[in-house]
Amino acid sequence: MRNLTRMELKDRVAIVTGGGSGIGEALARRFVQEGARFVVIADRDTANAERVAADIGARATAATLDVADEAATRALVEQVEVERGPIDLFVANAGYGNAGGIEFSNDDFQRMWEVHVMARICRPGGVAIHDLPWRGLLLTTASAAGLLTQMDSVIYALTKHAAVALAEWLAINHYHQGIRVSTICSQAVRTNIMGNRPSNSPRQASSDGVLEPAQLADTVIEALREERLWVLPHPEVATYAQRRAEDVDRWLGGMRRFQDRIFGDLPRPGDWLVQN
Repeated sequence: MRNLTRMELKDRVAIVTGGGSGIGEALARRFVQEGARFVVIADRDTANAERVAADIGARATAATLDVADEAATRALVEQVEVERGPIDLFVANAGYGNAGGIEFSNDDFQRMWEVHVMARICRPGGVAIHDLPWRGLLLTTASAAGLLTQMDSVIYALTKHAAVALAEWLAINHYHQGIRVSTICSQAVRTNIMGNRPSNSPRQASSDGVLEPAQLADTVIEALREERLWVLPHPEVATYAQRRAEDVDRWLGGMRRFQDRIFGDLPRPGDWLVQN
């Protein structure tokens, strides 16, 4: 694999998980526009993956993949390397959201943990990231929830915090080996995750606006070129993270007031403890 001092997409090979819609689809399309040689659209939804790949054309192909299946992820990476050559960019984007609190079962926690965290450990090359050498870039989709929190979903907040922590750890410990890591920490983006929320669960969209996936892709390209760890399509998130670090108790008070405004009289995740 080539030693990438700055990440340019021209002539690169990429795999994008969750590439059949939303952020993954927008990134795959943008990578090809930036000159990527080949992009693999990996998604559990085969029809969506095939739709995106067909629309992109000869420089893309579709693959059916559940990222929680480590063996399947390894097999896909090995197949791509045999057929297309070394992978320069692996985008661990697949994810989902469930609204609720600690009433979730252990199986619920484990499933989201596998998708949002463990799926990031498999590196391009088909083996665990400690089986080096490999030089390239790992881009993960975390969420502003990984830097702040997600009030209506304890599992989402927990796993996205872990995803950011993992990205930071990799960026520290494998930089000298040529690995670059970036993680997307956006607020609301118009994706299936928003549409799949239960109707009685307020979305933490904030007053900073809902971005289209193509807008987010612009910020991603800039961040990759500058080798930034945090990709912040909503720049306000940096300010919020700073305020939280400076006075976490004041921050918590503000979040509780914000929760009062967005939930109103609707049930909240914490109500389960009282009701049961």
